[in-house]
Amino acid sequence: MRFVILFWLLCFSLQVQARTFEHQPLTELLQQTVSTLPGGHATAVNYRLLQQQQGQLEAYLASLSAVDADIFKQWPAAERLAFLLNAYNAWTLQLILTAYPNVDSIKDLGTLFQSPWKKRFIPLLGKDRSLDEIEHELIRGSGDFNEPRIHFAVNCASIGCPALLEEAYNAATLEQQLEQQTVRFLSDRSRNLATDGRLQLSAIFKWYKEDFQQPWRDSRSLASFLLRYADALQLDERQQQQLAADRLPISFMDYDWRLNAVVQ
Repeated sequence: MRFVILFWLLCFSLQVQARTFEHQPLTELLQQTVSTLPGGHATAVNYRLLQQQQGQLEAYLASLSAVDADIFKQWPAAERLAFLLNAYNAWTLQLILTAYPNVDSIKDLGTLFQSPWKKRFIPLLGKDRSLDEIEHELIRGSGDFNEPRIHFAVNCASIGCPALLEEAYNAATLEQQLEQQTVRFLSDRSRNLATDGRLQLSAIFKWYKEDFQQPWRDSRSLASFLLRYADALQLDERQQQQLAADRLPISFMDYDWRLNAVVQ
């Protein structure tokens, strides 16, 4: 009987290992190299310090690459999504380091024929992938998540992007982290601004409008998604009524592609 109990405990332990992943190394790295800017809406990366700790980043990336695709598929959805968000953000940092300090924008790392997001330099889940593949195929295109708030979690190393979270995403806290990042971004008046006559939004809402129009919780349109966050956007009652009635004109701000680097 004792042998049987030990056997099942071992099986349970292996099952738990197959369904979890340790992101603490990334959290430690981000806490050391990412600074919150005044106001709390944005962050900046100390790429010089990150470059000095590149070995730690590469060790974390190697641990991501070591995950078997079949085991990954067995993980709960929150575990898989946290893994993919961290993979996207960590490999974006690695991409910047390939050219730092001689880089002013992530767009500098592309060529005439290939954007930096289409470079297949990421060994992940059994094949070499690009950042675009992680975001548009594994996250948005998989049909597993239906989560518009991922657009406030992936970070493209640019000032116009939502803040790079100062810690890794984790399954246990993913809901709170996604909500925090959404409110954080929508509260930033330099990226989303409601005036008397119109609502100016980040270009993210133009590029990915279809994601915000998909049924998600009680939201069925971009307007209803935005109304969920009326407080963050500082919409008064009249503006909320106009938005609900599709009478509040919406325009989109220019995107700032400059590197999200700490000013040295």
